[in-house]
Amino acid sequence: MAWHTMPPQEIEKHSFEIISREMGTVQLPAGQRAVLQRVIHTTADFDYVQNLYFSENAVQAGLEALRCGANIVTDTKMAAAGINKRALARFGGTVHCFIADADVAAAAQKRGFTRAAVSMEKACAFSPDTPLLFAIGNAPTALLRLEELIRVGRVKPRLIIGVPVGFVNVVESKEIIKGAGCPCIIATGRKGGSTVAAAICNALLYEANQGRKI
Repeated sequence: MAWHTMPPQEIEKHSFEIISREMGTVQLPAGQRAVLQRVIHTTADFDYVQNLYFSENAVQAGLEALRCGANIVTDTKMAAAGINKRALARFGGTVHCFIADADVAAAAQKRGFTRAAVSMEKACAFSPDTPLLFAIGNAPTALLRLEELIRVGRVKPRLIIGVPVGFVNVVESKEIIKGAGCPCIIATGRKGGSTVAAAICNALLYEANQGRKI
């Protein structure tokens, strides 16, 4: 079949066949494998086979939260844009990113904080009954502030996806989240990004919606 006549779903199917073949004999639970394959599909980077960390029952915690109508809070508009909102809406959830809100920007400037850190504080305004997933792909300060908010009991995420990319406080923030007491999926080391955060969310959504047309 010529490349210009190949349907998008066939391209994706063939891509996952290549990924599965090149992953070889890597042994993972089905849910973790689905997440990992989606990340590799997004990045074409097989280093994630070694770099992607799952806390105990992280995938199951994420699936249960999504099926209970969880909202997803991101640190960037890019991550928010990449999440499959139709799949999320099937369970009653929505995506939120407060990074560009005027009140967040004003508070960040006044206090000398990053907007990403203050945006995590705004997420604490959700009702305690609202299940929350946090998908952080850019700002380590968001992860650091989130851990502080967890520690003082202001928020209790059902799952944290911690995959900021970069150099300053990136590795440290991810390691801190591992000890925050919440289920987490972490891209250890410097790699990650908003597209990776969205890919992990979508992998979980596809698993949660298994058997449904999305």
